[in-house]
Amino acid sequence: MTSLMRSGAFASLFSLVAGSAYAAEADTIQPTNWNAIIIFLAFVLVTLGITYWAARRTHTTKDFYAAGGGITGLQNGLAIAGDYMSAASFLGIVALVYGSGYYGLIYSIGFLVGWPFIMFLMAEPLRNLGRFTFADVASYRLQATPIRALAATGTLVTVLFYLIAQMVGAGQLIELLFGLPYLWAVVVVGVLMVIYVTFGGMIATTWVQIIKAGLLLGGSTLMAILVLVRFGFDLNALIGKAIEVHPGHDKILLPGAQVANPINAISLGMALMFGTAGLPHILMRFFTVGNAKEARKSVFWATTFIGYFYILTFILGFGAIVFVLSDPAYHVGADVTKPLLGGGNMPAIHLAQAVGGDLMKGFIAAVAFATILAVVSGLTLSGASAVSHDLYASVFRHGRVDEATEVRVSRITTVILGIVAIVLGVIFEKINVAFMVGLAFAVAASANFPVLFLSMLWKGLTTRGAVIGGFAGLVSALVLTIVSPAIWETVFGNPKGSAMFPYVSPALFTMPLAFFCCWLFSITDKSKQAMAEQAAFEAQYVRSQTGIGADVAATH
Repeated sequence: MTSLMRSGAFASLFSLVAGSAYAAEADTIQPTNWNAIIIFLAFVLVTLGITYWAARRTHTTKDFYAAGGGITGLQNGLAIAGDYMSAASFLGIVALVYGSGYYGLIYSIGFLVGWPFIMFLMAEPLRNLGRFTFADVASYRLQATPIRALAATGTLVTVLFYLIAQMVGAGQLIELLFGLPYLWAVVVVGVLMVIYVTFGGMIATTWVQIIKAGLLLGGSTLMAILVLVRFGFDLNALIGKAIEVHPGHDKILLPGAQVANPINAISLGMALMFGTAGLPHILMRFFTVGNAKEARKSVFWATTFIGYFYILTFILGFGAIVFVLSDPAYHVGADVTKPLLGGGNMPAIHLAQAVGGDLMKGFIAAVAFATILAVVSGLTLSGASAVSHDLYASVFRHGRVDEATEVRVSRITTVILGIVAIVLGVIFEKINVAFMVGLAFAVAASANFPVLFLSMLWKGLTTRGAVIGGFAGLVSALVLTIVSPAIWETVFGNPKGSAMFPYVSPALFTMPLAFFCCWLFSITDKSKQAMAEQAAFEAQYVRSQTGIGADVAATH
């Protein structure tokens, strides 16, 4: 099986999110796919037109960070789905099902299961308490400077690792699919990302996400129909045929060995579920709607679209087993015992060609590239807002800054982030990027989520508890990930078995540590400031549940 399937459960998971075919070097660079290039150029032209339109409507900080609060629940639901359904989810889960069968479904469910949690516990308070970033919520009754410094640090670390992974993923994916050089692909993604965010802000980013989500859902649906039509829309017949042709036969209907260790399985699940609720580019989307009702609707629609998409990936995975696994045309040297052309994450692309020809393959390849482009735009905007809104305007200038200056700082930050992303994408070209997104999820679950969750729902939280707990989660997640087998042995090249932390995910240990530190250092804080913060909880709770005094949509 491919390197992706051989790697540990946690590395497999994050290679999906990372959006790349990094795990298996291509034995053969694919010839230039003109269908894919033409379709992708059409996508770029349409989205640049949207960016021009959005730039003319972006005048204030609220327009730039939150699209003026004027996005509807359905639109935002599609945009959230677009942010969440990376090319990696698409390519990676199909590849896992292709190699391991039912095991891939565990990831589909894992990616989905965090959303009901966000819908019922977090969406409404987030919208009612915040303006532009989740730091607005966490610092509502706590001291703004230390909390925003913590939130901005957590955001930038999360965004940075996520961004490197997406850039490397883009470079390798396009190198394989389009036949373009790696450097060109990274530069193209970086430049387009900067244009979208700098000129169009959240309005442009939202519409890029909506269009990309529509393309990905439409393309996946069409592929699934083309697979099922070969079996008279009988799912049992498809699975039966897959069992027949797969070397593992009926073992593909069993859970994989990767989650046999309960600690790894639980830690993986915690990272998936709670990491989602701490991703800054996802949380930022709740401030683009007009009120809490639209926030709830947007999570409902996002859950619907994401759930539907992951059902499709399962059909596509079994379809790839049937149509790609035993066809020598899709293997190196026309030998079914050799790896797939283009690497181990390519079953979905080959399936597109098998059921829909070259045009379908070109369309799906272009959608995969557009998907990465949309995701990095959302990441860049959340990183830029952390610097301009949380650090510059609130920490350094203490709120004494006009809107035009704040937006200008955000645009400058976007350009800097774009340059940094391109440079890091080139530097890390040959390195396994799974651990970077592993860090992103671990930090989100261990630093961002506990502080955000407790600030909204626990009266006893104080600034001291939040800062110590948040940084404890952040530092421990970084350290334990670095000394885990995935980094210590695989990346650093140390001997097998020498890793100081034996498990693949730190979330089971770092998240409770963050919660414990938040609790301990809050209940032992007897200062006047702590008493005032705890007393302010009632007013915060009323606003979080009713929306009285909440930020409203801008009018144009």
